[in-house]
Amino acid sequence: MNNSPRAVLLGPLLKSVSRSFYLTLRILPTGMRDPIGLAYLLARAADTIADTSLISPQRRLELLLSLRAQVNGAPDDGALARIAGEVAGQQAQPDERALLERLSAALAILPQLSEQDQAAVRDIVTTLTTGMEFDLRTFPDETSGTIVALKEFGELDRYTYLVAGCVGEFWTKMTYAHMPGTLKAAPDTMLALGVRFGKALQMTNVLRDCARDLRIGRCYLPESMLARHGLTPQDLLQPEVSGRARPVLFELLRVSLALYRDAIDYTLAIPSSAIRLRLACLWPIMIGLDTLGLLARNDAWLDPERISKIRRNDVYRIMAASLPMVASNGLLRGWTSRRIRTMETEISAAARP
Repeated sequence: MNNSPRAVLLGPLLKSVSRSFYLTLRILPTGMRDPIGLAYLLARAADTIADTSLISPQRRLELLLSLRAQVNGAPDDGALARIAGEVAGQQAQPDERALLERLSAALAILPQLSEQDQAAVRDIVTTLTTGMEFDLRTFPDETSGTIVALKEFGELDRYTYLVAGCVGEFWTKMTYAHMPGTLKAAPDTMLALGVRFGKALQMTNVLRDCARDLRIGRCYLPESMLARHGLTPQDLLQPEVSGRARPVLFELLRVSLALYRDAIDYTLAIPSSAIRLRLACLWPIMIGLDTLGLLARNDAWLDPERISKIRRNDVYRIMAASLPMVASNGLLRGWTSRRIRTMETEISAAARP
């Protein structure tokens, strides 16, 4: 058994903090695992810093920016010690504490990667932390009792790029770098589809987590969309408003479904012989579409006690269902098209007065 710091960080520790993502990571081709795994660990550490509500938003921002600077080549052992001292101790999960306490070892892996992979990891972590910075600068302290909403859909679209669309971009770059010749489509085409793939997954997260985000002062549903239906962000705190707010939900579900169509096109552009890479794309699509289906049928989607979340057993069911069709473009296209059409029909029926 390899007990080197690199093996432990990219093995047991990564598995403990990444949950379902680790399943996807393990089926990737070997050369892609380390850079993607390291990027995940660094982004997860940054996200933990940004989300530690017992520390003031301003201090979290300072620590987040110091981690970003180190990822980009400005070593600062004092900053790592401050992160470990101020943030790690606030974590209820021991695995997240361990990650924050071992950031020095994680950063030491970065120069061991190829120059191309180093640049890609630095780029993705920089972009993701820009999204976290946006949250900390835009929204109030979680305990303030106030709510701030995004103004227009363009802000939401940019946000979904910063925190997830860029991941699709990074994933695509990793595929071209480590599996040359696998993707036959032009890089610009695949990069654009990859961005929309990532945005699809984040739009799903935004809609699923809306009720809980509202209670820490964050409304990602744009004010302009709410106003068209006579709603304010504060109204959404009342679970009984779920019905009145369903037109906003349906509008964003339609946006999400259009993004998923591009995610499917991205997956089908991967040769059927690259089974592992296809599965790594197909599983989040299937989980995401099932989550959207739960949202579309959830009459109390603004109730934090009734979050539309896929259960672990459903994840295993999805994984099993994917195997017979992953190598067939026809079966994949048929399954996903039927699923999307069913949801569009349900949304249209529910939207009728």
